[in-house]
Amino acid sequence: MYADNELLFPTHAIVHLKNARDQAWSELVARVHRLPEDHPEHLAFSLMMIRLDGCLSCETDSYRAMKGCVSCAKQTLRRYKGTNRELLAEYDKALRDIESFLAVSIIPDRIKEPISARAA
Repeated sequence: MYADNELLFPTHAIVHLKNARDQAWSELVARVHRLPEDHPEHLAFSLMMIRLDGCLSCETDSYRAMKGCVSCAKQTLRRYKGTNRELLAEYDKALRDIESFLAVSIIPDRIKEPISARAA
């Protein structure tokens, strides 16, 4: 009955958004998709989409949730009223927010270190 949905914007949905906007957006999606899930840019992209999609107010029995996260995200990007430059500015703001959080958070260095560096 329900589509594949998550509590918050899932990272597996990022790749499906590549062709949703202009070339700069496509390049951002491609770059972020290649990064580890705990990389600040990857986290910033997810945070931006959580804000744009309204994931915090999504209920499992809502129409949005029943459509699934990928469909919701694509629709949100289609309906975004700002310019492509403004959308990329939303990403930049989310990245600054993530970097600020990481700079002041009491998180062990082991956790702050990207997964790829831990494996080495």
